[in-house]
Amino acid sequence: MITSFPTSALLLALITLPVCALDTFIAAVYEHAVLLPNKTETPVSRRDALLLMNKNIDILETAVEQAARQGAQIIVTPEDALYGWKFTRESIFPYLEDVPDPQVDWIPCRDPHRFGHTPIQERLSCLAKNNSIYVVANIGDRKPCKSHGCPHNGYYQYNTDVVYDKEGKLVARYHKYHLYSEIQFDIPEKPELVTFNTTFGRFGIFTCFDILFHDPAVTLVRDFHVDTILFPTAWMNVLPLLTAIEFHSAWAMGMGVNLLAANLHHVRLNMTGSGIYAPHSPKVYHYDMETDLGKMLLAELDSHPRSSPSYPVAVNWSTYAVAQEPFPLQRKAFGGFISRDEFNFTELFEDAGNLTVCQKELCCHLSYRMLGKEEHEVYVVGAFTGLHGRRRREYWQVCTMLKCKSASLKTCGQPVETASTRFDMFSLSGTFGTEYVFPEVLLSKVHLSPGNFEVLEDGRLTNKNGTPGPILTVSLFGRWYTKDSLYSSCVA
Repeated sequence: MITSFPTSALLLALITLPVCALDTFIAAVYEHAVLLPNKTETPVSRRDALLLMNKNIDILETAVEQAARQGAQIIVTPEDALYGWKFTRESIFPYLEDVPDPQVDWIPCRDPHRFGHTPIQERLSCLAKNNSIYVVANIGDRKPCKSHGCPHNGYYQYNTDVVYDKEGKLVARYHKYHLYSEIQFDIPEKPELVTFNTTFGRFGIFTCFDILFHDPAVTLVRDFHVDTILFPTAWMNVLPLLTAIEFHSAWAMGMGVNLLAANLHHVRLNMTGSGIYAPHSPKVYHYDMETDLGKMLLAELDSHPRSSPSYPVAVNWSTYAVAQEPFPLQRKAFGGFISRDEFNFTELFEDAGNLTVCQKELCCHLSYRMLGKEEHEVYVVGAFTGLHGRRRREYWQVCTMLKCKSASLKTCGQPVETASTRFDMFSLSGTFGTEYVFPEVLLSKVHLSPGNFEVLEDGRLTNKNGTPGPILTVSLFGRWYTKDSLYSSCVA
């Protein structure tokens, strides 16, 4: 296993993959309806904390056993799945355990007291060992601080992913780097690059908000050449661009890697959306805002997708758009917001056409043909390039075609979940300044469109044989990491 190493492709020459390698494997993810504590800002006893966590593990145990019976070699469970969220530093402390460096060769199921009182790790390890399956879970890690400027309780506290192999051995530990409103946890000194090898491929791991940044997410794929990313998350869906299934499937395609995404299920906070995504198309996904139930997903994946005949072609995202002359202006562009980002929009006011809309250096080209436009529905094509949102830290470049919430152009960019208009053809491209672009297609009622669109070598996102349902949005979501306001020198 490699953890927290400097980024260097040369390290790969030192890696020996396991013998008896498998060409495919069965993966599982479980979307968990977490049982929450009554109060998260008031500290509880260690006994009460363990009682809650064990209730959640009882549910996860059933999921692990079900996955193993159906032949899964690995199962991913969500972020915050054992205790929830919105803690203070003090109130999270009873839920934490010391998670050692995996290089110590430890099976908690056999030796639970080696690193203090670790009943949660013991139980997770035994779940893996007893069911002969890799188990991926998210827990809290505490580490004594021995330097100056320590937290007042003398401990660093980390949002932590752990992986146990089929023998119950701890083989990976990852501390989340990009926290999202998590005052209970500390940020590691630097992004950790955590990988491990199995007989069914090479795996990397990170958590939730990490996926929107270069490190560790992009580095694991580009420099460490992992085959599959493990992705525990507690993702709140944000239409039109950042629902879980929409962005996570797009990230897998844009990065050319398998992604196992396990989300929490909490309807009141718009948390749902898990999936098993291959580079060419989603294998299986789940989105449910109607019930309060958890959900198991299983699918077969290529162990080494880069060697698969279905692996996508390399894409230059700006080739077509840069060579394309802007389409003649048919209607004046207007401003509108997606969340806090001001886009330039142009309306699709005919059933078919060719449109260009620009913002600064980014020009987005759209060719389209509708199968009968619904009179009450308005679609626009939009462009945005700049630092995103209230924090203005991450640099986005986005080309999108989307349905407006109502017939009023003032509602373009606002969340909408249903549509009636179908498209016989669309082709979207942009003059992107970044090579990191993620192709999104989202249908009415928040459904994906597996196998019904493709990205061409010249950067055009196009449909294949029409679309199976009315479209909410078609987008090319670009991240220009080197323009981030907190740009790190470790970004390539």
